[in-house]
Amino acid sequence: MSPIVAVIAPGMMGSAVAKRLTSCGAEVRTMLSGRSAATIARARSAGMVDATSAQIADADFILSIVPPGQAVALAESLAPALRSATRKPIYVDCNAINPATVRTIDSIVRETGAIFVDGGIIGPPPEPDSTKTRIYLSGPDALKVTVLEQYGLSMPVQAGPIGAASAMKMSYAGITKGFTALGATMMLAATRAGTADALVAEMKVSQPALLKWLTTQMPKMPSKAYRWVAEMEEIAGFVGADQTGAGFYESAARLFDRVAEDFGGQNTKTAALDAFCEKAK
Repeated sequence: MSPIVAVIAPGMMGSAVAKRLTSCGAEVRTMLSGRSAATIARARSAGMVDATSAQIADADFILSIVPPGQAVALAESLAPALRSATRKPIYVDCNAINPATVRTIDSIVRETGAIFVDGGIIGPPPEPDSTKTRIYLSGPDALKVTVLEQYGLSMPVQAGPIGAASAMKMSYAGITKGFTALGATMMLAATRAGTADALVAEMKVSQPALLKWLTTQMPKMPSKAYRWVAEMEEIAGFVGADQTGAGFYESAARLFDRVAEDFGGQNTKTAALDAFCEKAK
């Protein structure tokens, strides 16, 4: 019998994960109350069906895929339904949160009698027949979730306890998104100083691979920046407040917050980043 999977929420990543599952025969439920028309259309296109909290709790698996700042609140909101469910699901937190936050959610979920598995997504929203996106799993019940590999997902098990998969995600995102923050900071600084042309010319000679990576990734960043604010804060917590480097990620959070505000407003920072990337072509 095909599994019933609840995926919350039907954003770009959640709906793409859901589409992989439904295309391979799984039933996917979600919650659409209060969602925009665009989100509802995206969910329906992915084959997701609207469900109540009770119907979500009655699924075999719940995949939490929300912005990092909403992860704890989602677990708390579903706790009453999970507590009332006669057949307990496996709750997989797939969000970009640090291990300490994961353990908080673990406590919330396990108090209801449901099973908790730590997860961390690395890669873009999955496309058909693509293996570029992996959902790392950890914890004593992680192997139980790998049955979903039969339904289109790539789910390697990370050795270690609850928190190990999220540590993997934090480490990876700390490098890739942290590097994006560093690149954006210097692109903007060079633009303000009037040296953007010279910087691009030098990097074409001495750092062509680095320049290509930055100018490929940077145009994708502004529309996602609002989601990366809480993620940088989670990475700062993962590094540790008393450890060198935590301040860098706190600054990265402030940068992404300003880029997000600019993207929805004056568009000056976004335009400057786009112009820098155009120079590199």
